[in-house]
Amino acid sequence: MESNAVLLESKSSPINLLNEMHQLRLLGHLCDVTVSVEYQGVRAEFVAHKAVLAATSKFFKEVFLNEKGMDGPRTNVFLNEVQVADFASFLEFVYTAKVEVEEDRVQRMLEIAEKLKCLDLSETCFQLKKQMLESVLLELQNFSESQNSEEESAAQPSVLLESKAAAVAEADQADCLLDPPDSPADSPSNGMSPEMPAAKSKEK
Repeated sequence: MESNAVLLESKSSPINLLNEMHQLRLLGHLCDVTVSVEYQGVRAEFVAHKAVLAATSKFFKEVFLNEKGMDGPRTNVFLNEVQVADFASFLEFVYTAKVEVEEDRVQRMLEIAEKLKCLDLSETCFQLKKQMLESVLLELQNFSESQNSEEESAAQPSVLLESKAAAVAEADQADCLLDPPDSPADSPSNGMSPEMPAAKSKEK
């Protein structure tokens, strides 16, 4: 009787493999390629494994597959116009799937990823740049909203003052229309003439 097939899958194996390859590179063990990097007179050499570079970079894959013969036990690859710090970060990324860089170097890391045809690094840089742009836009939006609310709160008291001033002016105009130009003592009250009280007093 045939038994059912079962899947044996390790979640930690890819991480362990990367970590082990990274340790081998740092110790210089089993490395079969030296990458010489030079930029504006600054030069450095990095040892690595062809298999790792070929698996993560189409540029290195093409170089290694097209090489005629090895000049010695280790292949040499020369890279111009690539900064030493950027290539060191690139190597750390391809061996560990992560690297910490300054924000202003993200664009340069994207450029080296495109130059070396490293799709994983390109996508990572692109996603990070997108997040950075979104956070900047969010900060700008919050800033403009706070500015608008400050302007509105500053404008409201002046509007209230203007409306109060207009109300006072209207009240003054109304008072001027109600009050006759003569003094209150001389003005007639209740429709009686000024002589009437005098006449009454005479009668008394």
